Amino acid sequence: MVTINNSFLFVLSVAFFFFLLVLLAAEPVDPRPHELRSLETIQEMKYMGKGAGRGCSYTVKIKTSCSSSRFTRDMISLAFGDAYRNEVYAPRLDDPTTGTFERCSTDTFKIQGPCGYGICYLYLRRDGWDGWTPEWVKVYESHASRATTFYYGTPLPNAVWYGFNHCPRPAAASLSLSS
Repeated sequence: MVTINNSFLFVLSVAFFFFLLVLLAAEPVDPRPHELRSLETIQEMKYMGKGAGRGCSYTVKIKTSCSSSRFTRDMISLAFGDAYRNEVYAPRLDDPTTGTFERCSTDTFKIQGPCGYGICYLYLRRDGWDGWTPEWVKVYESHASRATTFYYGTPLPNAVWYGFNHCPRPAAASLSLSS
């Protein structure tokens, strides 16, 4: 016959209680991309010359969906960052003369920007008439052991920032990026 120690049962029930507490308190993360209503911070950096502390190099890989158009002449821009408002902005990644963003292709970009501490948001912007569907975007930070991946799989709407914000609530509330 197996006897179970009362202290073991107590520890087990406390652990289960905390597990449920964490599970119930956690906010669900929507895995689908969404439109960002304003992207002022990125625009301010672009026009006011902020972000001069360009101390880190990022490798960004973007896979174009096989359901995308054969190629695009659309202007594609990228913005990503961390919960501490270290933001990287890369305008005009597109270059039709080099075959960038062709159907089923993966394009790699080296981008300089302020050093971040765990990428938690990423937005793409498409301006043009061709249409374009990214499959995923991977951001490699120089100090991180693996990439942060954002899955799209849907066509980007025209002339809006579209993507993900998985940052903790305080940073998400302070983030205000405009088109």
